[in-house]
Amino acid sequence: MPKVDEQLAALATMSLAQLREEWARVWKSPAPRFTPDLLRLGIAYRLQQDATARKIDPAKLLRKASAAKPARSPIKPGTEFIRSWNGRTITVTAEEGGFRFDEHVYPSLSAIAKQVTGAHWSGPRFFGLTERIAA
Repeated sequence: MPKVDEQLAALATMSLAQLREEWARVWKSPAPRFTPDLLRLGIAYRLQQDATARKIDPAKLLRKASAAKPARSPIKPGTEFIRSWNGRTITVTAEEGGFRFDEHVYPSLSAIAKQVTGAHWSGPRFFGLTERIAA
C-alpha cells in the first residue's frame, strides 16, 4: 500500500469519478454528492486518520477548533452605540446582561438591529463595529 504522502499527492490529479471511487474505498460507503475539493478533503482526512495508531474523534477536533478562536473584545457596560436609521436616532447602552434599547434589554446587538430594521442584520455591522468587505 502506498505511503500516505503519496496517496494524498495523488488526490490532486484524480478526476471526479476517481475521487468517488476512492471515497467508496476509504469510507466503505458511496460517495456523497460533494464537489471534488470536498471529496479530496474527506478522503485526505480518512487516509490520515487510518494512518494514525489511534482514531481521531471529530467531536474532540471541533472542541479544539472552537477553543482556538480568538475571543472578541468584551463590550464594557455603559458603552453607548448611536446609529441613525431612516431618520430615527437609535441609542443602545451595553449592560451586564445584554443591551438596553427603548426600555427593553436585548441579548445581542443583532436582536436590536432586527427590531429596528425588520430584517436580519449583523448587530456589530449595523452599529459600525466591523468593517464591510468590499466585493
